[in-house]
Amino acid sequence: MDATFSSSTRDAIRDAKRVVVKIGSSSLTGPDGRTDPGRIDVIAEAVEKRMARGSDLIVVSSGAVASGMGPLGLSTRPSDQATKQAAAAVGQVRLAQEWSRSFARFGRTTAQVLLTSSDAGNRQRARNAQRTLDRLRQLSAVPIVNENDTVATSEMRFGDNDRLAAIVSHLAYCDALILLSDVAGLYDRNPAEPGARFVPEVWSGSDLKSVVAGDGGRLGTGGMASKVSAARLASRGGVPVLLTSADQIDRALDTADIGTAFAPRDQRISAWKFWALYAADSSGVLRIDAGAVRAVTENRRSLLPVGITSADGEFSAGDIVDIVGPNGEIIGRGEIAFNWEELDQIMGRPTTELPDALRRPVIHADYLSNYASRV
Repeated sequence: MDATFSSSTRDAIRDAKRVVVKIGSSSLTGPDGRTDPGRIDVIAEAVEKRMARGSDLIVVSSGAVASGMGPLGLSTRPSDQATKQAAAAVGQVRLAQEWSRSFARFGRTTAQVLLTSSDAGNRQRARNAQRTLDRLRQLSAVPIVNENDTVATSEMRFGDNDRLAAIVSHLAYCDALILLSDVAGLYDRNPAEPGARFVPEVWSGSDLKSVVAGDGGRLGTGGMASKVSAARLASRGGVPVLLTSADQIDRALDTADIGTAFAPRDQRISAWKFWALYAADSSGVLRIDAGAVRAVTENRRSLLPVGITSADGEFSAGDIVDIVGPNGEIIGRGEIAFNWEELDQIMGRPTTELPDALRRPVIHADYLSNYASRV
């Protein structure tokens, strides 16, 4: 696609200081499933050019399983977990070696950062990952982030590296996210179909009503559906996103005048609130009445014991819990100040009836994130 586009979102991506670039499996490997050094070199060169302009970049690299398929003699992506993780174990080594070799041409050091969903879901481990990424940035190294397919289970997966990239963009407090694959951008249907319409800008969910996105290909697990979901996830939290093809990486990292741009929400939510809403593991569920729903969503107030009608789970103080309204609607999440046994004694009771030691919010407003303002 030769057309160029301009917008405030693209300007923000062009001028961003901290950028996450996600590369899909098909952009890193050849038809035989082996890592393609030439493709990696092109990407590394574009990343180095952007870093020379003063930006800090994090690369989220798919391709571990795909890179391990060729050396293991696998012609199709494995479906059973053991073989998939064996391929990832081989592929992670090959990918790390190729990224290191390619960036070494510029005197640049790379670092392999392998994460699982449980790492991001645990507050302490998420903080450790955040500090590691920040220190690598300070040392001018290039973090190469991938999901740790070797140990991740089906219950503890990001699902695809598009979602991982969105979470990393907030974890490392980045200013822009660029999602690269083998497609020029978002179309309202398969671009191979007659009459497919290109979507240059996404400002809100209404711009996606007529879009039908597809699944991943032979080597990947994502596809356009996962990229749109990841782009919306990042942009809801305040990070502008550019979705385009890896073949256009130079322009994506330079002028950002191609592909599909996802506008961020006006006010960026804090890294903690994003983590609580979209990455943290939930340890329980609190059900609240209509009055409490209004207090925490419309008035941004703390959640008090009197508004809680029931609770599930054996949580501890400091855990993240889900908050559900009287009709079963998900209101949000928050960090609870009581363990489950203490809450059982005080929920539904006015604060004035509680002992002094228990007269505090169940979830303070500063540690409560609600979904009401999502777009």
